[in-house]
Amino acid sequence: MILKILFALIGMPVIGGLVVGADRKVTARLQGRYGPPLLQPFYDVIKLFLKERMSVNEFQVLSVFIYLASSALSVLLLVLRSDLLMIIFVMSIGAAFLVVGAMSVRSPYSQVGAQRELMQMLSYEPLLILITVGMYLVTGSFKVSKIMMRTTPMIAELPLLFLVMIIIMGIKMRKSPFDISASEHAHQEIVRGVLTDYSGPYLAMTEIAHWYDLTLLLGIAALFFYPYTVWGVVSALGLVLIEILIDNVTARLTVKWMLSYSYMVGVLLAAVNIGILYFIR
Repeated sequence: MILKILFALIGMPVIGGLVVGADRKVTARLQGRYGPPLLQPFYDVIKLFLKERMSVNEFQVLSVFIYLASSALSVLLLVLRSDLLMIIFVMSIGAAFLVVGAMSVRSPYSQVGAQRELMQMLSYEPLLILITVGMYLVTGSFKVSKIMMRTTPMIAELPLLFLVMIIIMGIKMRKSPFDISASEHAHQEIVRGVLTDYSGPYLAMTEIAHWYDLTLLLGIAALFFYPYTVWGVVSALGLVLIEILIDNVTARLTVKWMLSYSYMVGVLLAAVNIGILYFIR
């Protein structure tokens, strides 16, 4: 139990940071640049922690702590094989506080970014719920422990829901064309939307929380291939590679387009897959 907790709270964000570092490296190569070192995200976070603590108000600071704590707790619950619905709910609480913290300041850039982040939440949250519903129909439980008792991978019965993960990952990772609330690498903007008024250690905490969220989604994606753990890890990393490629060949689109695309394409794929399950069973 202690090893699982340490892995969730320390190992998982390290994995997330390495994935972000690899993301930057691959993106640079695709753009004809050498790119930063693999460990650059960790260097950035350390440098931010060494900066002076500055905040607009105390509620903004509280929001950062809740965002980080919720992200870490959701990953811990996944590692401890808890309830998937509870995991998504805990993650959503943290994401909501990131939005509320950005709205607590008077900066128009921060508030517009917060509104866009809220719209992104409305785009991917229903899709995550549909994925958990699909897993429930296949396994009969929302518990990760029950899901991991299967002897055959769920991808055979939920292939379309796995494709929905591409949409969710793109929105959650803030990749083009879904980098609407804030560009992940800040290569399209000087003002970083929802993160505009976060700085120093508090900005570092939001970055670590992002690493937790990233590994959580990768963990959920890997569940589709359990008990073939290696294939699950490869498929999860493959999703990251797909997002990097999409990010480099598409441009940022509008909030309206994001909502219509996630609902029309994502919900349609999920509904078709769930409908097929009903007919098969």
